[in-house]
Amino acid sequence: MTRTVKIGRDAVFLAAFIFLGSLIIAKFDIGQGSAINGPFFAIDGDTLAAGAERLRLVDIDAPEAGQTCGDGKGAEWACGDAAREALSKLAASSMTECRGDARDRYRRVLVSCRRGDLDINGEMVRQGMAVASGGYGREEAAAKGAGEGIWAGPFERPKAYRAAKGAMDDDEGTTALVDRVGELFDRLKAAVSW
Repeated sequence: MTRTVKIGRDAVFLAAFIFLGSLIIAKFDIGQGSAINGPFFAIDGDTLAAGAERLRLVDIDAPEAGQTCGDGKGAEWACGDAAREALSKLAASSMTECRGDARDRYRRVLVSCRRGDLDINGEMVRQGMAVASGGYGREEAAAKGAGEGIWAGPFERPKAYRAAKGAMDDDEGTTALVDRVGELFDRLKAAVSW
């Protein structure tokens, strides 16, 4: 190998290293719980839109669009649409702020949202418009005990509903930074073979 080829290879490696370092630094800058301010548009009972950005409320799982639930009296109601409407009312204010630093496999920002002192994620569970999934157990127990929202009658949990419809399930957690950097490094190694 000639000296020029070695210098070129080292330069490419250095450039790749600097690029990866800048990605990591950018991730840490974004990763401090970046705030996104409302008003927001509710796509469904646990997903908001802020322009082209999609936000997924963490630790809750709301009924899907088109999903129905029992009302406890033998009738059904459109609980998925009701969950979307409830989230829409909670997040429509310009006072709403969502914070998150990770993304799910669909590239939605995983967020916790507040409007002043009101925890919107928890309020969706408290109103019986979502089930707890990783948090908000007390709020779920209160809604269930009071027969609020979906707890008024029989219903299929959103995760089971998605599985029955053949839809992909939401991520339970986040994509780790280490995995992402590893993927980028693997792609870089494949592109620059030495």
